[in-house]
Amino acid sequence: FTVVIKESCDGMGDVSEKHGSGPPVPEKAVRFSFTVMNISVPNKNGSVRIFEEAKPNSELCCKPLCLMLADESDHETLTAILSPLIAEREAMKSSELMLEIGGILRSFKFIFR
Repeated sequence: FTVVIKESCDGMGDVSEKHGSGPPVPEKAVRFSFTVMNISVPNKNGSVRIFEEAKPNSELCCKPLCLMLADESDHETLTAILSPLIAEREAMKSSELMLEIGGILRSFKFIFR
């Protein structure tokens, strides 16, 4: 199986809250998420797509991995927070996941877009 995953990191803008009777505390949030775009199985004529996300830009199919209070323009903070996720992604790019499904060993390869 080949699994194509779309990653997204976007700013959510100001998510301030009032603390007691004082002024609002300005905070910005950033969300890092992923969407499984499609899954295909290789065969002798190429590959057969067995799943394709119908609405790839919908929030319903976008799975958040990390939600952080940070400004999206603060690259140092984003790098520090997201570096473990990036390291895992890089490891997944060069490996295959082997799962037994219905008594048959299946191999999964991941592609990130």
